[in-house]
Amino acid sequence: MWREGDTFRRFKDLVTAFAQFPNLPKMLNRQAILETLVDGCRHGLFVLRQTRPDKTYRTFWHQEPDETVLKDPALEVVLPEHAQLSDLAPELLSPNRLPGLWENNEISLQALYSYFCGKQVIQVQKNGYTEPLVIPKAESSVVDLAVQEAIRKGLLWLVFGSASIFAEDVPAGLIAPEAMLLPPPAKISTLDVLPERLPEAWSSETTTVLTIAAALSSRYGKPLPWKLVKTALDGAFKVRYLEKTIDSKPWPCDYGDAQWIIVRIPEDVISHPKPDGMTDIYIPGTPSGGRIAEAEMHPDQLQDLADLLGDLLNAAGEYDIKFHLRVEVDENIPEEVVQKLNSLLSGVNNSIKFK
Repeated sequence: MWREGDTFRRFKDLVTAFAQFPNLPKMLNRQAILETLVDGCRHGLFVLRQTRPDKTYRTFWHQEPDETVLKDPALEVVLPEHAQLSDLAPELLSPNRLPGLWENNEISLQALYSYFCGKQVIQVQKNGYTEPLVIPKAESSVVDLAVQEAIRKGLLWLVFGSASIFAEDVPAGLIAPEAMLLPPPAKISTLDVLPERLPEAWSSETTTVLTIAAALSSRYGKPLPWKLVKTALDGAFKVRYLEKTIDSKPWPCDYGDAQWIIVRIPEDVISHPKPDGMTDIYIPGTPSGGRIAEAEMHPDQLQDLADLLGDLLNAAGEYDIKFHLRVEVDENIPEEVVQKLNSLLSGVNNSIKFK
C-alpha cells in the first residue's frame, strides 16, 4: 500500500488498495476503509492534501473534510513528516487540543513556530504505552494567520508588553515571536469595578477609568484587554452603579482616553458590602424603591437558588420579593445559537430574549 520512499498516496488508491494487493486482507466494505482514513486525518496521523486549480495545495489536519473534498479524485494522503500545512484551523491552537503544545498555562509565539518546524515528535499516551506522533511543518505565516483568527474569535488571548488583545483584530506589529499566548481571560463582573471590590483604585470619592483598569490588571498579574474592562464599566454605567463627573470626557472611549474619564458612585446610591461577597445596593430612583442583591452566578448556583425558592418566599413573609434575570452570552456567538437559546428561554418567559 505504501511503497518504500513514498511521501504521499492518492486517497482513492488507498481506499482500493485492499482489493489490489494480495498481501492485504480483503475488505468488502469500501466505506469502512474511507472512514478509517478520515479518522486518521481527524486524529493527526496523516494529512489530506487537495490540489487547487492554480496548483497550490489545501491541507487538512486534525479536521474532517466535507463530502465534496472526499470525492475529489486528486485528493492525496500525506505522511506528517513529509507534509507542509497550507492551512491551520484556529481551533487547534486552543489549550489542550494538540498534544504537547500547552505544557504551561501560557506559550510564546516562538514556541508555536518551533512546534510546527517539521521536526517535532510528540509521545502520545495510549492504553498502557506511548506512541510517537509527528507534527507536520507549517510556515510561520500560516501559524500567524491561525493565531490572529484564534484571537479574533476569542479562543486565545495575546499579551505583548503592555498590549493586551482578546476577541478583536490584532493590530499590526503585535504578532511577534516574543508575544505570549494565553487561554481566554475570565470575565470581569460589573461589581468588580466598585470600591468594595477594588479599593486600591478608589483613594478618594472619584477615580479614573484608567486607574480602575490598572488596578484590575495588577490583580490579574497581566494587562487585561481593554475590551473586557470596558464591558464591565458599561454595565456599571447602565445600572447606575457608577456615573461620570461633570468634568469627565464622553464615554465610551478608547484606552488612550481612559485617563480622562472620571467616575464616582452616584450620590443617591448607598452601597453596603456584605461578607459573602454579594452587595446590597439601595437606589431610591428605582421603581420599587427597595434593595437589590446582585452577583454573578454559575449554572449550578442557579439550580441551588431554585431549590431555595420556597425558603426565600417563607423568609420574606408578607414582603414582596421579585427576581430579575439577566443572561449574558459572548458577543461573537453565532446567530443560529442565539435563536436556539431564545427558543429555549421562551418556554420559561416570552420576555426573555436575546436581541
